[in-house]
Amino acid sequence: MNMANQTRVTEFIFLGFSGVLYLRLALFVMFLAVYLLSLMGNTLIIFIVLMDSTLQTPMYIFLGNLSFLEIWYTTATVPKLLATCVSWVVTISVSGCVAQYYFFFSMGATECIRLAVMAYDRYLAICSPLRYSFLMRLPVCLRFAAGSWVGGFVAPLLPTILISYLDFCGPQKINHFFCDSDPIFKLSCSDTFLVEALGYTCSSVVILSSFLLTMSSYGHIVVTIIRLSSREARKKTFSTCASHLTVVTIYYGTIIFAYVRPPAKYNFTMGKVVSVIYCVVTPLVNPLVYTLRNKDVKKAFRKVLTRKTLLLTKSTQEI
Repeated sequence: MNMANQTRVTEFIFLGFSGVLYLRLALFVMFLAVYLLSLMGNTLIIFIVLMDSTLQTPMYIFLGNLSFLEIWYTTATVPKLLATCVSWVVTISVSGCVAQYYFFFSMGATECIRLAVMAYDRYLAICSPLRYSFLMRLPVCLRFAAGSWVGGFVAPLLPTILISYLDFCGPQKINHFFCDSDPIFKLSCSDTFLVEALGYTCSSVVILSSFLLTMSSYGHIVVTIIRLSSREARKKTFSTCASHLTVVTIYYGTIIFAYVRPPAKYNFTMGKVVSVIYCVVTPLVNPLVYTLRNKDVKKAFRKVLTRKTLLLTKSTQEI
């Protein structure tokens, strides 16, 4: 395409979810409620892990890291989603779109790596309990935590750089509620073959490798649980990782459907619906599952709540 005869686009318009006003307002209320609950739930987990010394173990350090990640992961996309529900025109600059793309996929890659690390942690705890305290000592735990952040932010760096060099000449409407890869490529008037192939390869490698590592860890865990002689021991052991497996199943199921497939088969309507699951719903599932099904977290929450109540009562009496 002759760029000399084209007007370069400087901003995009999000189409979001189309529909009548009352339906969009209903979606706004629902998404806002889920978003706020997600922020509060994940913040609460971070607070509990920091306040209770008994939870400052590798498993809960990883959980606190995951909650911190979920806060930023959902915040990268949901504000624009909410804006598309209450406004007919929601725009973002091209540079802002590229930045959103990078941070969203960085957070997504970090979460994939983090879930694989958490599965490995459970594998060591259940399959090698006598060596666990040595293999997953604090310095090793912190290196795993830091490594997942570094790996996650490096993975989408090259595709993002290539996207920043693409030309956009119109139309400027993104058929989505955030700057996902395929909607961006559809709007470019440059040759996107290289960046599409690289982006597809990077996302597939990160998602599938972390998924296979996670499933491998759980495969070993299942074998170990089956070998336990006591039924009560099997039930107790599986309960320690059941919550993690729930989060893994929901998250990987949706992102594999969304990103591990040929770019030519992208369906915009289905893409937006699936995106809501891993952008909005999954970050809420994390605190719900870990707090409702984890006895240690519930016990620590009651302990922290009791302590704060006593301090508040004492300060009130002194006044």
